[in-house]
Formats: sequence, structure tokens, C-alpha cells
Amino acid sequence: MKLAVMSCIHGNYEALTTVLDDIETHNVDQIYCLGDLVGYGPYPNEVAALVRSLDIPTTQGCWDEDIVDGLNACDCSYPSLLAEKRGKAAHVWTDKIIHPEIREYLAQLPLVIRKDDLAFTHGSPQSQHEYLLPELDGFLALERVLSTGADVLFCGHTHVPYVRTLDEGSLRFSVQTDSGKTNSEQEFTTSIKRVINAGSVGEPRHGRPNATYVIYDTDADQVTLREVEYDYKKTCAAIIDQGLPKIFAWRLANGMEFAERADDPTHLCERGV
Repeated sequence: MKLAVMSCIHGNYEALTTVLDDIETHNVDQIYCLGDLVGYGPYPNEVAALVRSLDIPTTQGCWDEDIVDGLNACDCSYPSLLAEKRGKAAHVWTDKIIHPEIREYLAQLPLVIRKDDLAFTHGSPQSQHEYLLPELDGFLALERVLSTGADVLFCGHTHVPYVRTLDEGSLRFSVQTDSGKTNSEQEFTTSIKRVINAGSVGEPRHGRPNATYVIYDTDADQVTLREVEYDYKKTCAAIIDQGLPKIFAWRLANGMEFAERADDPTHLCERGV
């Protein structure tokens, strides 16, 4: 079976339709979406409605969650106060224009989807807001995959595609008994696991404006990272026309995140942790 997995569309209808056209040329059996249908981009209703109409199995992204439940992500996810201000402005705009039926659709999206030995999630199986970065400690990455009971975990959220193979091996750990006087040695052996990040359709951050997604052949266990060109200038113009922060158009055109870390070194988490 051949699967296409996409993530982080962020209201970019132009990118979504182009990616769907590209998927159609590869004789894919099933499409999965890892969430973040809305946020940043100018067409959240149109994107969510299209994904819904195609019956694409979709997990709930962090932006999808925030539009349903209100902003609840740790403020440390923003690198600066200015970036946080822009993000909240985009949230207010999206929350204002989102259709009731689309909000209801986003609310019922699951955190994790399981299919045979595959699992699909937005950030991680524990949270839509957790980043599974390629340099994440191997033990933690393995734990995230094992928590789903799958061999392959598909994720997004980072907006940068990658494939990471976690070699089979043994984990040895010590468990303290109730008395606190003796330790019980235990060993756990696991087979090869894999983390596949689909990147981003609507707001790539790998240095180019091209949309990214992955094709996975389950029979051959083969992963193909797809990068698709589209008319990103249309989306950039729409971002500005809708009154969203202009920097969103700039970073879409450049395929990278823009953050003023050096200009705002005092930014701290408002939760005091």
C-alpha cells in the first residue's frame, strides 16, 4: 500500500490544492493529514472544508486545538515577545472568521491515529505542542514511538521534513523497590523503529517556499520526501490583503521562520516555569 502523509497546511489553500494534485499523480491508496489546518494563513475555512470533504483521516494540530479550546500552549513556544504578539494576532483573526461547523470539525479530530504498525500524530503522542526534533535524545524519541505501540511514527509540527531510524537494541534500567533498599534490574529489547516528519504543506521552514509531504510504501518500507513548487505569491498577497502580519508573507516566501531572539533576550515564560 502506498500512503501520502501531509501536515501543517496553515490556511494555505493554494499549497494544499497543488499538493493534492501532485499526490494524485503517484497512485496513492490513502492520504493522512497530521493537523494544523488553520493558523497563520488566509484561508482556514476553505482548507479545513476541503480536507473534510475528501474524508482524509486527520489528527488535531496545536493550532486546531487552540482555535477550539483557546490559547493554552506554553508561551515558551514563542522565541520573543514580538513573535508571541504576532501569533496571538493571527489566533484572534482566525478565531473570529472560523465557521461554527469548521470549529466543530476541528474539535473532534483525534490526537493519534493508528493503522496497523503505523501511528500518525501532529507534535507527539503526548501533546500537539511537543516538537520531535531530529536531534531529540534517542531514548525519548524511542519512548514516543513505543507509546503508540507502532513501528513507524509520522509527525509534523517542526515544518522541516526528516526521516530518523532508531536502531534495535536493548535498554537496561533499575527499578527501586517499595522498601527503597534494593533495586530490580530490568532489560527491554525493541526492534527497529522509525520517526518520519512530513514537514509542512502551507508554511515550510526548510529554506525554500516549496510545500513538502511524504509518500510511504508499506510493502517496500520506502519513504520518499516530496517537495512541490506552487504559486506561493498568491498566498503571500492574500495574507497581506486579509490584514495578517506582513512578516507571515515574508517567511512563507523565504521558507523559514523569522524570530528576533537577539532583540528580545529577556522573554520569559509567563507561567514562571
